[in-house]
Amino acid sequence: MIFLGIESSCDETALALVENGRRVLSSAISSQVDVHSKWGGVIPEIAAREHLNALSSMYTNMLKSAAFKANDVDAIAVTQGPGLIGCLLVGVSFAKGLAQASGKPLIPVNHVHAHVHGALLGLDAKYEDIFPTLALVVSGGHTNLYFMKSPRHFELLAHTIDDACGESFDKVGKMLGLPYPGGPHVEALARKGDASKISLPRMIERKSQMVFSYSGLKTAVSRAVASQPTTGQKLEDIAAAFQEEALGQIVRKLELAYKARPESRSIIVAGGVAANQRFKDLVQGMTSLPVLFPPLDYCSDNGAMIAALGYHQWMAGDFDPSLGWDVYSRYPFEKFLTSTNQN
Repeated sequence: MIFLGIESSCDETALALVENGRRVLSSAISSQVDVHSKWGGVIPEIAAREHLNALSSMYTNMLKSAAFKANDVDAIAVTQGPGLIGCLLVGVSFAKGLAQASGKPLIPVNHVHAHVHGALLGLDAKYEDIFPTLALVVSGGHTNLYFMKSPRHFELLAHTIDDACGESFDKVGKMLGLPYPGGPHVEALARKGDASKISLPRMIERKSQMVFSYSGLKTAVSRAVASQPTTGQKLEDIAAAFQEEALGQIVRKLELAYKARPESRSIIVAGGVAANQRFKDLVQGMTSLPVLFPPLDYCSDNGAMIAALGYHQWMAGDFDPSLGWDVYSRYPFEKFLTSTNQN
């Protein structure tokens, strides 16, 4: 089956055609980074207008470049949330119009859960060799750790209680005078630094607390920046120390999760921060399990991950009716803080 995936939750307009939840036939992504860079962050109203301007022509061009017609698509999957409400409304409205015009099924998809499927795109491995798995989604808006028995089962084990990891990278980047988005620039600066030269607190030291936190770490970085003139080497050391703890706390909780779920056969790391090489090294260094990362094109928001999860939901007859068709801005923690009934 060929699924069209539509993603518009934040500042990437994305479409993709995916066969049977794994094989990407075509993918198109339009980033708004240049539009928002002068503001140092995403402006929701501007982002929604950019999606509105981009979607129709992107859809037409993608079908043309892939030599597909609208009727060649078996179903449509679209991000329902979480995300920026105005942006989500643009994508969902566009998807509803396509479904109405073509008579194709329309499947609403959770954006955060779909990120996990970005790491499964193009793999030949059988699902029984991957699942059960421990899956991390670490991005600009979310830092969640799941135990998954299957591609649709999400048991939330840990989540951030304040900022997301990727968000903290951007904010620390701004403190260090780096361009937006800060994540890649902080990583590049950290490669030249010595983390041991800067003392930063270890976050959430109590092992019983399966949560992540970044607000205190950001405050500590702010104080380190203000404590003395920040020369080139000092900035590099601060970046290195921040990155080590920002990523290190995730790895510590991942180790605890594996002790609690020793039946796990793999680890999946997804989301924008999955592109960070130091993160890859830390996760791979803590385990002998296979660790799956998305290709770079599928670390950030993309339509292929939406189509992939939509495929699995369609095959299982699961359209998450409890959420209805209203778009939603926040992750529905109350639903996923315990094991879901999805198998």
